[in-house]
Amino acid sequence: MAIALEARHLVKEYPGVLAVDDVSFAVEEGSCFGLLGPNGAGKTTTVEIIEGVTAATSGEVWYDGEPAGERFREEAGIQFQSTALQDFLTVRETLEMFQALYDRRADLDRIIESCSLTELVDRDNRKLSGGQRQRLLLAVALVNRPRLIFLDEPTTGLDPQARRNFWDLVQRILADGATVILTTHYMDEAQVLCDEIAIMDAGRIVTQGAPDKLLRDRYRGLIIELPLADTAARLGDIEHRTFENLGIVEILSSDVTASLESLAGNGISLDRVKIRQANLEDLFLDLTGHTLRA
Repeated sequence: MAIALEARHLVKEYPGVLAVDDVSFAVEEGSCFGLLGPNGAGKTTTVEIIEGVTAATSGEVWYDGEPAGERFREEAGIQFQSTALQDFLTVRETLEMFQALYDRRADLDRIIESCSLTELVDRDNRKLSGGQRQRLLLAVALVNRPRLIFLDEPTTGLDPQARRNFWDLVQRILADGATVILTTHYMDEAQVLCDEIAIMDAGRIVTQGAPDKLLRDRYRGLIIELPLADTAARLGDIEHRTFENLGIVEILSSDVTASLESLAGNGISLDRVKIRQANLEDLFLDLTGHTLRA
């Protein structure tokens, strides 16, 4: 498959801080690429360099086989995490205003329909709910008929239903052949939407690949989860991880039956045991740490 976008050895230095440290990756055309990382990992700076919002200290961004330039700016759409919308304009007027900035233009009625804004076209921006506002900001990112779309934390603050509705919209955009670069703190969102992810920490990419493959390669088996209070220091030589802040103990097991028998043999109650597959949140925390960052 053709490469839509390529970041080549991106570096961004601030006084005393190396925010982005030799970051490289390629995004296939028509795919969703997720850039994940804890606060301060450098993912936002990386995306801003690619978007052209922030200048790199060194490195290059290539779009469709050439250095990103005027054609990239005309064919890219961006949904920022926070965008100020003009008061006293309706949804349709807002879309018309942003579309006037481009020579390349999409069919507004189709965008309004695909972003589920039909019933809101005459509503003042000030009267939109959080989910409605995010759908409008996505529509704004689509007004120039973009081939490449950046979504920066697009569902932050939305309720579960609004988040899932937004996921449906993104999947429709992907089905139409667009390429999406997504930054998110929600691991379930990345697992649902992304064909490939890169997890950043301390300015570098620490792992990259298809979510399912990354999980298969790292976790051979299932995770047994127990309340810390139920173990009462009786785990003995059973290999485990303790998360004091969460009050749980986890055991990665390739033979669940044998592991449960061993736990019961040590006098540990299995009444509140949970057995689950590893997910992206497990991978994220294992690679970037379990402590809260400012």
